[in-house]
Formats: sequence, C-alpha cells, structure tokens
Amino acid sequence: MIEFYSDNTMTTRKKKIALLGVTGSIGQSSCAVIDNYSERFETTLVAARSSISQLAESAARLNASIAVTTDCTKTAELSAALPENIRCASGMETIIDTVTSDAVDIVLCAIIGTAGIRPVLAAIEAGKTIALASKEVMVASGDLVNAALKANPQAKLIPVDSEHSGVFQLLSGRTPEEIDTICLTASGGPFRTWDAERIANATLADALKHPTWQMGQKITIDSASMMNKALELLEAKYLFHRYNAKLDVLVHPQSAVHALIEFNDGSMLAQCSCPDMKLPIAYALNYPERIAFPGKQLKLAELKTLEFFAPDRKKFPAFDFADAALAAGGTLPCAMNAANEVAVERFCRGEIKFGDIYKIISAVMDKWHNEAQISLEQLENADQEARCKAREVTL
Repeated sequence: MIEFYSDNTMTTRKKKIALLGVTGSIGQSSCAVIDNYSERFETTLVAARSSISQLAESAARLNASIAVTTDCTKTAELSAALPENIRCASGMETIIDTVTSDAVDIVLCAIIGTAGIRPVLAAIEAGKTIALASKEVMVASGDLVNAALKANPQAKLIPVDSEHSGVFQLLSGRTPEEIDTICLTASGGPFRTWDAERIANATLADALKHPTWQMGQKITIDSASMMNKALELLEAKYLFHRYNAKLDVLVHPQSAVHALIEFNDGSMLAQCSCPDMKLPIAYALNYPERIAFPGKQLKLAELKTLEFFAPDRKKFPAFDFADAALAAGGTLPCAMNAANEVAVERFCRGEIKFGDIYKIISAVMDKWHNEAQISLEQLENADQEARCKAREVTL
C-alpha cells in the first residue's frame, strides 16, 4: 500500500541507485534516465540474469560500483566483460546484501517475474525507497509487501508502471473518502480489432506487433492477450488499497491518457503524457520533486481524437481471471501470474496456440487451493506449484 510523503531536506548529495533488471526494456530506459540526471544520481549496483554483454555495457555506462548476474554460471563471462574498476559478483544474496546497505538509497526493481519479491521485501525492511517496475511483486505478494511497508514506515514505494504512476500522481493530496473509481487505460494491443477466432490462432510475430509501446517480448505478449492489464488491476488493488476504490479499465488506443480517477461527486481527473517509460521512471527517481524532462511533449491538438471504450471481455478472458483473483486474494493472484508466465513461454516455444494461453491459466486457477498470504516461502512454493501445473496442462 502506498503512502504519500514529503521530503523537505535540502541536500546536494547524490542519491545512490541499485538497478535490478538492467538489461530489459525498463532497465535500459532507466539507464537513460540515470545517465541524463547524472548530477543527481550515482549507481551502486546493476544486476541482471543473462544478456551479459549488455549488463557489462550498462555497468560501464553508469560507472556502477558492482555488476551482478544472478546466474552463477556466467560469473567468469561477466568478469571478462567488465572494466577493471567495476566489481563483478553473482547471486541474489549479493544483491540483497547491497540493497540493504548504506551504499544504496533507491532500489529500482525492473526484474521480470517474481524474482523481484525477495530484494524488494529486503529493501523495505531496510527502510529504502523502492521504485517498482516489476508488477509481479505486488501481484504475487501484495499482502506481504503492504505488511512490510506498515512495519517499516521509513521505507517508500513509488510505482513506475505508466498507469500506476499516473494513478499515484492523481491521488496525491486526496483522501480515501473522495475517491470512487480508479481507472487504468489500455492501448488494446495488436488484437483490439481482431475477432476471437483470429486471436486464438495468432502467431508469435502477430503478438509482438504492439501498436504503441516498445517493450520486451513477455510484456508485449501480455499486452496482446490483455493479461498485462489483468496483472495491473491486481497491482492497483494492493498499491492503492487504502482508497478502497472500484477498479476499472478503459481501452484508449491513443495511449495519451494513462490513468483516471473519478471522485464521489462524479468529477474526473486524468494523467496524460506521451507514451514514454522514461517519464514515469524519472518521476519515481526524483520524487517528490517534479523536474524538467527532456523527452517529447504531448500535443493534444496534434492528436485530434481521444477514444475510450470498454474492453471486450468475450474476446479477452484475462479480465475474468482478474475478477476472480481480485475477489479471492490470497495466493490465487500468485498462481494466476505463474500460470501466465509458463503459458507465454510455451507459446513462444511454439508448443501451443495463442488462445491456449487462456486455457492454461483457467485450468490452473479453476483447481487452485487458495490460502491467505503468510510468508515468502509459502508464496515461492505456490509459484512453483502453479508453474508445474501449467506445464502439465494438455490441450
């Protein structure tokens, strides 16, 4: 759960950043932002699992103190690629030791999947600021994260997802009693105008043709299936839980409006900007300051048209999965996320059709034994159990 805060302390000391998931699309955008604001930030650690050459290049670009691969078999490869002044390390324990130390002020977590849960929880317990781009952290472990934030009020969590950053900005200074509905927008992905049969038989190349955003493979496929929006609804539930607001989605092909809030009197506010992930990243890293951003500025007059309409739930069952997980809570969101990850992997390998992604998620969720979230170990076991079940689904 997010709490808004102010920092009136004036200091010239640079904020020290740990960037987890540096080789992904969000990680690379984060590199660009940190590089652009080099007078404000210094990089302590960059981390990734694979793409070792890019990890080393990013470490050199940001002049990081430490570069870490979580794949211990790639340590020698990383060491050979790094400049002599950058320490090479491997393993999640090194990441956790570093992000909880005095060498880090802000943890920017852009790790794909649930691997970000452990370092985020550790950073919260250490009282750090977390700029969170890994939606799976809140989806799979939102109750644990919120409990940790409550127990460690010095820690701050600021969302980096464009939609959740928009909501975060809109809610600043608002009381829970004022807010009726929190609405996320969706571009509609590449299949917005396709019929259900055509969607079911879409190819990998079809799914990767996103009309608006340039993203990594997994999130682009999730956008095509609308599972990305299902995950974002769950993320919003945990991020903005204190507002107890209704959650909604509107398809908005122009991707200029990222979020809206509706007040109890029917008035609405919208957060608008060009679809550039560097903007919410910069906002999160510089928060509570809002400083000049060197990206493209939104020109509403040039857009001419802004469209909004409800998503087609018959074509996109992802919203039914979101409804079930939102209502049940517990470990079901974790299972939904894990099943989706495996289904996407199977689709990318050519084992299943695009429409089978939904069938696998449904098969896992329908038979899931749900429990309240009580520990990280429990969630790690639930994640692995759901993955096993998703791999065993025959179609």
